[in-house]
Amino acid sequence: MPFDPGRQAKVIALAQILLRDEPDETKHSPSAIADTVRLAAMTAKVAPDDFDEAEAVAELVRRFSQFVPNDAALSDPDDHDDWLDSAKKKNWRYWQRLQSYLERSLPVDVVDALDRSTDGILGELEDPTKPGRWDRRGLVVGHVQSGKTSSYSALICKAADAGYKIIVVLAGMHNNLRSQTQIRLEEAFLGYETSPNRDPGNPLGVFFEDRDPSIHPHCATTREDNGDFNTAAAKRFSISPEERPWLFVVKKNKTVLSRLLKWMQSNHVADGVDAQGRKIVNKLPLLVIDDEADNASVDTGEQEFVDGVPDPEHEPKAINSLIRKILNTFAKSAYVGYTATPFANVFIHRRGETDDEGDDLFPRSFIRNLAAPSNYVGPARVFGLRGPGGARVGGLPLTREIDDHADAEGGGWMPAKHDKTHVPKHGGEESLPASLREAIQSFALTCAARACRGQKAKHCSMLVHVTRFTAVQNEVRLQVDDYVKRMKQRLTRKVDHEDLLAELRDLWETDFGPTTAKVSRVLTAGDGEAVATPWADIEAALPDALADIVVKTINGSAKDALDYVEKEATGLKAIAIGGDKLARGLTLEGLTTSYFIRTTKMYDTLMQMGRWFGYRPGYLDLCRLYTTPDLIRSFGLIADASEELREEFDEMVAVKGKPSSYGIKVASHPSLLVTAPMKMRSAKTIKLSYSGVMAQTVAFLNDEASLKHNLGQADQLFAELGDPDESAPTRVRPTRPDTFPRSHMWRNVPSDTVVNFLRDYSTPSGVERANGPVIAEFIQKMNAEGELGLWTVALIAEGKPGADYTFANGIKVDTMPGRGANTVEGRYSIGTLTDPADEAIDVDGPGWDRALALAVSHWERDPARGRDTPPTAPNGRALRELRSVQQSGDASRGLLLVYPISPKDVAGALPAGWDKPVIGFAASFPASGLDVSAEYKVDHLLWEEQYGAAE
Repeated sequence: MPFDPGRQAKVIALAQILLRDEPDETKHSPSAIADTVRLAAMTAKVAPDDFDEAEAVAELVRRFSQFVPNDAALSDPDDHDDWLDSAKKKNWRYWQRLQSYLERSLPVDVVDALDRSTDGILGELEDPTKPGRWDRRGLVVGHVQSGKTSSYSALICKAADAGYKIIVVLAGMHNNLRSQTQIRLEEAFLGYETSPNRDPGNPLGVFFEDRDPSIHPHCATTREDNGDFNTAAAKRFSISPEERPWLFVVKKNKTVLSRLLKWMQSNHVADGVDAQGRKIVNKLPLLVIDDEADNASVDTGEQEFVDGVPDPEHEPKAINSLIRKILNTFAKSAYVGYTATPFANVFIHRRGETDDEGDDLFPRSFIRNLAAPSNYVGPARVFGLRGPGGARVGGLPLTREIDDHADAEGGGWMPAKHDKTHVPKHGGEESLPASLREAIQSFALTCAARACRGQKAKHCSMLVHVTRFTAVQNEVRLQVDDYVKRMKQRLTRKVDHEDLLAELRDLWETDFGPTTAKVSRVLTAGDGEAVATPWADIEAALPDALADIVVKTINGSAKDALDYVEKEATGLKAIAIGGDKLARGLTLEGLTTSYFIRTTKMYDTLMQMGRWFGYRPGYLDLCRLYTTPDLIRSFGLIADASEELREEFDEMVAVKGKPSSYGIKVASHPSLLVTAPMKMRSAKTIKLSYSGVMAQTVAFLNDEASLKHNLGQADQLFAELGDPDESAPTRVRPTRPDTFPRSHMWRNVPSDTVVNFLRDYSTPSGVERANGPVIAEFIQKMNAEGELGLWTVALIAEGKPGADYTFANGIKVDTMPGRGANTVEGRYSIGTLTDPADEAIDVDGPGWDRALALAVSHWERDPARGRDTPPTAPNGRALRELRSVQQSGDASRGLLLVYPISPKDVAGALPAGWDKPVIGFAASFPASGLDVSAEYKVDHLLWEEQYGAAE
């Protein structure tokens, strides 16, 4: 049905207003919504042929089905006044017009949640009218591609309403991201298009909600490639306290920030001097928004501390130094970092300071975790979370494993290691591997399917991310462009098109049809429906869909962002080929298909490269991620670690912790062993704490000597333990008992016995969190503080029939846990070792009930984190908390689980003829209030060999 997108939006916006205060049963009823849509169309005088009623109803059903949890926050109230109340907000206009503008395209509940969230952030800053010197530093942690820009756009509007006069947005490292941010803030805050001469251009966005030109903010930057802050433009600017606010959207670039600092310290802005004679700004409050705050802003240099006092002559890295000098130039300043990967930010030393720069950027005032709406598609939804038996639970069937991009000899189309002179060749020719050809076909089918669903005017993007070298990206673009052109020619000219159509039909019917059916069963109403489309409709839509597709490289220019703006009315259909300049921040609108090969395994780098996370209303089932098995596994581990760290945060919020205490806790968390050591502000050692966590072996040496050694360690352990206190344990549970018919357990084991086993257990050299010697050191340090003196040890021998083995104390195992393996030279790895039930092997019925009550008390509905229904069994965090709150005799008891892994499942990773068990272990530690850690020695060369370089 042909319709006008503008009138469609108008009808939906008006219908949403009419429905806003209706009861839920009305807002969730398609028939009631349809009645309201028709009323809205009549009121707006929009003819039935000018809008699509069915799509309008579907969009409103999606909007009113979304749920947004509340944010969680840690804050430090010292030297801070609680100032934000309704009286302060009475005459706000920047936020009011943004609120109205957002409600045209977003659910009202989402806009209300944004209002609450940004009130919370602004309240953590200082009242800009407060006299005297003040300085607030905070961090806002969102999810990748989850709407952080919306958050800081709203924060900027509210800050301007409250009286902040200079607002600086640090918008990434490249022109395309800076330009994209500038364009979004033109819509959300300025209300006009910036022009090269810095005068207001065409009105847009929020202007149409409040056309009063007297409130237009000033802007010192523009959307063009050369629109960053420059000296020529700066000569025209001077600012006085009574003026409207000024916005600066700048790159994190040494030259640009130096110019900005020089201008701020000039007579145009500065109005005083400090005790050292440096020019400062007394009257103008400053707000700095640091987008992607963990990238480039963190000082990776090593500042020395003597007796806890920082070296005042330390020279920070350039970007960090300039940001701090800008903040230090203002008597009244606030800094808010935004990131989805906060690891580097919490490693910043809490007392880092120099004479010239002042305090380092540690978020000492507050850290806030943004909640994502229920329809957000993040790692937990795409890859699932770890469930019973180590299997991933709840993931979407959208990933497609690929392995034809490289060959076993390290060559092929795109091998893991290549340089800038590499020419991609497949089968000896400069052509695409079959997996990338299929991915492009998948994208074409998706464009056609979205057109059939009434989304023809929406943006639709494909990501090809296979190399960081620009020259190689250009070769890939030529090959992709050639393949797309040949597809277009074959279908439009109907020359040699039968085979191509047959391939496309087969892909549609064997892949898309079953996937849509599977996804439809797990969709929430906020995701929209997944509707199967007949092949005949897809075939009819394909020629137009292919004709619209353009192939481009993302090279860092502003035009990368402008293309989407210029195609807003018809929707851009683009295959974007890029590398590092695509990896952070830049949003590929309507991303549906991703072809992704990168070798790094560091959590923060991989998370930022996950451009496919975000919102996919009405087309989630059409999305595809083509990537390697190793990367699928890595992203699964990231999903687990991210959830673990958010749980740590929730725990700190519950006990009203401060950002400084959270920073210490997270900086010592073993999950973070896979973020770059230089970002940890430590070039030599990392301090690890295992308090409240479980460490398990997932990587194993696979040479015969190491396998024999670890088996001997287990023999020695069980010989010392002697006869078990309990064999075949059974634990009462509400529905059915947990049984361990072939396992054995020992209670009240002295810590020395456990330490001896762990200290001599051989783990692969590198950065595995389950490092036996490091854990042994941690236990001994805890022993010195009177904790972890006694342990429970269990031999977990449940699983498949395997090779018989009799340990030194006479215990025979004839079944062993089975675990699949991925082999790397000198080692092999498994997805996970433990079953969640194993960690409760020593917990009886009443204890299990108490742990479940703890788990339920921690739980809040948060679909973006895979939390849709309350837990029915205690999680690991609750079990470890239970161990820490039991009576004094058990207060510091640890749990060691030893696993004899079946050699059958990992036969290809083991020496020929090895038929004995492979020994793995898991150590579960009760939560402790002690600040105890063990040192881990960092080998930087080994780190990069194993995990790849940082960005």
